[in-house]
Amino acid sequence: MKTSRTRIAHTIADRTLKDGLKKKLSQEIAAYLLSERRVGDLDSLLRDVQADWAEAGFVEVLAASAHPLTAATRADIEKRIKSLYPNAKRIIVTEAHDPEVIGGVCLSLANQQLDLTVEAKLNKFKQLTTAGKE
Repeated sequence: MKTSRTRIAHTIADRTLKDGLKKKLSQEIAAYLLSERRVGDLDSLLRDVQADWAEAGFVEVLAASAHPLTAATRADIEKRIKSLYPNAKRIIVTEAHDPEVIGGVCLSLANQQLDLTVEAKLNKFKQLTTAGKE
């Protein structure tokens, strides 16, 4: 019988919250997914693990931007995340360089995304100014 993705994610989250992510555990997870032909579940599995971590108070956010984050920007991100997860014990901001981002930052969490990029703001402005003109 196929083990549910949710159950696998809970197990991984529990083990990583206790011991951290070890190379051996990563290899075991990879081997399991390969042997069960479930490699396609990896992205969903990781989102489920992040959601479990968030419930336990450890929120991870990926911040994609064109430039390194300043201390003020990082503090603002943590403040916004704290408002979404008031019981967070720890907020981990992982920076990712994205040359497609002209300015601003796009925040990705387990089950949601907050796009604060210049492009997103311009698209919103465009929608608002062209609404009702058709």
